[in-house]
Amino acid sequence: MKALVFHGPGRTSWQDVPDPGITDATDAVVRVESVTICGTDLHIVKGDVPEVAPGTVLGHEAVGEVVETGSDVRTVRPGDHVLVSCIAACGRCRFCRESHYGQCREGGGWVLGHLVDGTQAEYVRVPFADLSVHPVPSGVSGEDAVLLADIFPTAYEVGVLNGQVRPGDTVVVVGAGPVGLATIATARFHTPGRIIAVDLAESRLRAARDIGADVTVNADEGPEDLVADLTEGLGADVVVEAVGVPQAFEQCTRMVRPGGRVANVGVHGKPATLHLEDLWIKDVTITTGLVDTHSTPMLLRMMAAGRLPAASALVTHRFELSRMEEAYDVFARAADTGALKVVLGGPRHDELSVPA
Repeated sequence: MKALVFHGPGRTSWQDVPDPGITDATDAVVRVESVTICGTDLHIVKGDVPEVAPGTVLGHEAVGEVVETGSDVRTVRPGDHVLVSCIAACGRCRFCRESHYGQCREGGGWVLGHLVDGTQAEYVRVPFADLSVHPVPSGVSGEDAVLLADIFPTAYEVGVLNGQVRPGDTVVVVGAGPVGLATIATARFHTPGRIIAVDLAESRLRAARDIGADVTVNADEGPEDLVADLTEGLGADVVVEAVGVPQAFEQCTRMVRPGGRVANVGVHGKPATLHLEDLWIKDVTITTGLVDTHSTPMLLRMMAAGRLPAASALVTHRFELSRMEEAYDVFARAADTGALKVVLGGPRHDELSVPA
């Protein structure tokens, strides 16, 4: 089969690799229908995630058809249309028993495209299939479902739930990329009073307004002053960092009110300064975390019920699977290409670009 293989910082190739097979009795092999590229994949390619060994197939988000299962798999069978979660879960260790699947200690957690071969391929072996793949509800397309492999559960769990968004809250989302947009959409489940989106790109701020932000502001045009004005100088109840750069994190800590919450969702490749000289007296809670995907079944139901934005709200570019390297280039140059989410495969194989 063909797959995108990591060869070290700055080097990948779409090449022939051996077909995956069942290694453990809890495995499933899935034929990939739709797959996407994550900002974390870009961090890997840049060399920010040194645990990824050269020779690894990248990717941790996919939808496809089960073609083979191990003898212990009970929840899916060949022919099922499934979502492949970015997180695998053994279901037995202490963390899995607490639904903290991202911290699985028995070979699960974030392993696909990280510690084992991932989803940016024609086929993928999925460990611990009973908890790591989810049947796609009738009426939900593969392109819609693939957004629930990572960005929607990450936004909801690490941003909205960790941030404890409550009715009436003022919520600021810094970064209106795919995860930031998913944060805006899922924060609305909890009826905040106001959602403010901050980004540098007008195309992303436009997408934020379309998906439910009440106010948008360019990151270079005084978001801290705007938040202060809208909250009578108090600051936001919840600020979500969805960029993954030190300046954005530090900006978040300046916009939160005393007693408020900062939820860091962005993947950081460099250290950020924690200004305790300012924060120690403010009773601010700062959370971090890797997604657990415990919310994925609920989010699939919400998608089926029409309560989540369709892929068309976030997907700006579509490619054939074989054009993986071109898709990476487009996604990596988002400031020039206007890319939000890039999907490969699926029912539509023609490239669609939305002007910046």
